[in-house]
Amino acid sequence: MENGNKKEELIKKVENVIDQIRPHLQADGGDIRFVELTSDNVVNVELLGACGSCPMSTITLKSGVEQAMKKALPEIKSVEAV
Repeated sequence: MENGNKKEELIKKVENVIDQIRPHLQADGGDIRFVELTSDNVVNVELLGACGSCPMSTITLKSGVEQAMKKALPEIKSVEAV
């Protein structure tokens, strides 16, 4: 049961980082939604609005969202769009 609590705690931290990133994406007409945290600490997100169709969204995801996530939470392995 304790392992489940640790995952829930990590999910809350992930969502907090996403909440800090969201205003930057919204300023450009986009948004981001947390989908899941996998068992191997990969964060799956959905890029919405302008981000969903932007050709630069992969760069935004990897050099923006993923960098911020790993800096705040080093246990996160990567951030992937689903």
